[in-house]
Amino acid sequence: MADKRDYYEVLGVEKTASDDEIKKAYRRKAKEYHPDLHPGDKEAEDKFKEANEAYEVLSNPDKKAKYDRFGHAGVDPNYGAGGGGGFGGGFGGGMDFDLGDIFGSFFGGGFGGGGRQANPNAPRRGSDTQARVTLSFEEAAKGCKKTIEFTRVEVCPDCKGSGAESGTSAETCPECHGRGQVNVQQRTPFGVIQTSKSCSRCGGKGKIIKTPCSKCRGRGVINKKVKLEVNIPAGIDDRQVVNVSGQGNSGENGGPAGNLHVAVFVRPHPFFERDGYDVWCEVTISYAQAALGDSIEVETLDGKVRYDIPAGTQPGNVARLKGRGIQAVNGRNRGDQYIRIIVNVPKNLSARQKELLREFDAEFGSKSTLGDNDDKKGIFGKKKK
Repeated sequence: MADKRDYYEVLGVEKTASDDEIKKAYRRKAKEYHPDLHPGDKEAEDKFKEANEAYEVLSNPDKKAKYDRFGHAGVDPNYGAGGGGGFGGGFGGGMDFDLGDIFGSFFGGGFGGGGRQANPNAPRRGSDTQARVTLSFEEAAKGCKKTIEFTRVEVCPDCKGSGAESGTSAETCPECHGRGQVNVQQRTPFGVIQTSKSCSRCGGKGKIIKTPCSKCRGRGVINKKVKLEVNIPAGIDDRQVVNVSGQGNSGENGGPAGNLHVAVFVRPHPFFERDGYDVWCEVTISYAQAALGDSIEVETLDGKVRYDIPAGTQPGNVARLKGRGIQAVNGRNRGDQYIRIIVNVPKNLSARQKELLREFDAEFGSKSTLGDNDDKKGIFGKKKK
């Protein structure tokens, strides 16, 4: 034991350090070398023990004064005499205590120790719950109201959440006196330290129910299927979630309820396809309509509108109907609708029809001109999705 390091050196402080500086230095060292952070590291464990030993002396005014005057011999009568140290054998020397409990007591439970626990009878917010709803393409685009069915935790209507049968009441736990935790004293290198642990008699609840409610079996809550009308905002997309505040599981001890998360699933549409807040569709026209132009009706989310096909429209051209798309969620702006033009090339022509087409082709003088798509943009521009 003659090779013990100076306690001030162990904590990295000067001899003039204040009590607060010594305490802060110990915390840094203890956190740095705590065994929970270095499992199986013998060197870290030794340094942790060394820091504890130094702090046990320097944090005690009497021991500190003796140490400052006589060194290790002032606080450890066995120092230099082949003894086992000044702590009854030190860490691992037969004393019955838990490092996690010591560290938790000192740092408030930061490393799994028995720090201060919350009041078991304090109000607690309920947990969130989930549900799902399936919408049509139009319902998602326009918004709607949907009645959904789901299961959530609610306060038992018979016992009003007490868990006790009607006409009876829960009793305060005689072991912990309603605190939900009991104090346990342990001998440590710091002396006798008092820690708190969950009361085994009441399970940490602070009360004992001798006659449990027959409906909820003493839980104070039940699982209940409920129906709820939910507002689905316009513009919601597939697999997005609508949050409904206060419609989740009931809280404990009068605490607020959690929230309901509604997952939205949108069925595909046979005509429209969504791209963000824009809508795409395909319109098939005849070869004559593409060449000569025409006025046609196009389906939109707001009903049918008239669209004028310009003469010379090429296959694959895209037209835009501004503001005919989907409304932004919780906003006023709307996307656009894009129309991709598909030209229907006729099949199974009669002899007369073939003859007319050959005459038509001859009028151009070059076959390469007929139907040649030079990638020019249509009047609304060409766009690929």
